[in-house]
Amino acid sequence: MDKTVVLNIVGLTPGLLGAHTPLLSRWAAQGRVVPVQPILPAVTCSVQASFLTGVTPAQHGIVGNGWYFREEGEVKFWRQSNRLVQAPKVWEIARAHDPTFTCANLFWWYNLYSSVDIAVTPRPMYPADGRKLPDLYTHPAELRTTLQTALGTFPLFQFWGPGASIRSSAWIAEASRIVEEQFHPTLTLVYLPHLDYPLQRFGPEDPRICPELRAIDQIAGDLIAFYESRGTRVLVLSEYGITPVIRPVHLNRVLREAKYLQVREELGRELLDAGASAAFAVADHQLAHIYVQDQAHVAQVRERVAGVPGVAEVLDGHGQARHHLHHPRAGDLVAVAAPDSWFTYYYWLDDRRAPDFARTVDIHRKPGYDPVELFLDPTLPLPQLQIAWTLLKKKLGLHSLLEVISLDSGLVRGSHGRLPEDPKAGPLVISRQTQLLTTPTLQATEIHRLILAHLGHQNLLP
Repeated sequence: MDKTVVLNIVGLTPGLLGAHTPLLSRWAAQGRVVPVQPILPAVTCSVQASFLTGVTPAQHGIVGNGWYFREEGEVKFWRQSNRLVQAPKVWEIARAHDPTFTCANLFWWYNLYSSVDIAVTPRPMYPADGRKLPDLYTHPAELRTTLQTALGTFPLFQFWGPGASIRSSAWIAEASRIVEEQFHPTLTLVYLPHLDYPLQRFGPEDPRICPELRAIDQIAGDLIAFYESRGTRVLVLSEYGITPVIRPVHLNRVLREAKYLQVREELGRELLDAGASAAFAVADHQLAHIYVQDQAHVAQVRERVAGVPGVAEVLDGHGQARHHLHHPRAGDLVAVAAPDSWFTYYYWLDDRRAPDFARTVDIHRKPGYDPVELFLDPTLPLPQLQIAWTLLKKKLGLHSLLEVISLDSGLVRGSHGRLPEDPKAGPLVISRQTQLLTTPTLQATEIHRLILAHLGHQNLLP
């Protein structure tokens, strides 16, 4: 097989290629850039699963970055087990054809307990004293020590949160070099998330995006040169494009005011009681799964949600089937935001009653995606001092919340999840293997076959 690396540059679109991406643009000019039509929802976990399996969420089951686990009565986001993906992956098909084939996965999602040969994924430690310590899960296990000895501890707090920066993508890029030199995998999957942060903070039209484009361009350009010098085919792609937004939409507050959503009180704070709610929304960027306990109420809930400003469409079962999203994990209804809008998870009606995790970075306790975690609360007078003081207390063994995240959802200026209206604002694929890019656009599910084609086996699919 032909050695291949897939560089997933999150948020890169045809419209962002240009003066601020000189290395990528020059490399792309030697090949071909093709727009990709994403699946719905156009969010990380769903799109990556479709790229790697060649099927839609209706088949692989990844209906979003999180969903309501009906058996447990809980909303869970950012699960990591690869066993949640209910379809064969590209490396399994390649290995079945050639037993000498090997695959390395660096930071693509659902990487835990995967059947890849080499895996690297974030896996923080959570000691009983309440701290969160940056760390990794790797396979083989000893790779964890190799990488963090060579590169330092994985910069988890630059991977997500208000400190998210180019540092995490740079660390992943250097880790991929070490993996290549030590293991020589046939296929390497590399996740470079950097653009996701400034594009959500500022939107794609803000001039503050320009230096961020230059930063990821340098990392990607250096990686391309490194891999090509080792005789490796390079495939660059992205999962989605991020578009400007100005309106946060609070579907759960609407459902609560209509007496569908229930909360329970703990220590004066309100927590979503999903199992007791007649209906509630699991917000995920510009898409929300709405779970309705009694099917007799579905039509009423749909009418209520459809009338909310900022909601473009509410998909019932037939609508979900049209978008290949009809899976048991999906909501009974799926709301799609208007182009300038996105959905918050907020369900409380008084900020004084917000749960204690609302003002922290906590991707697992929040029953929905929260991009406001990318911002330090602008009302805090000395946020860095507060962070330092809180971390000191944690080191001393004292329990303390790092409450530095705003509840002002209006801070967010970029989002994604709905299908793009303009291909220039959507995801892309770039390759110098132009003979493999023969159509003007590609479906997200066709990336699977394209990866196999780069490996030199166009006809591996059954």
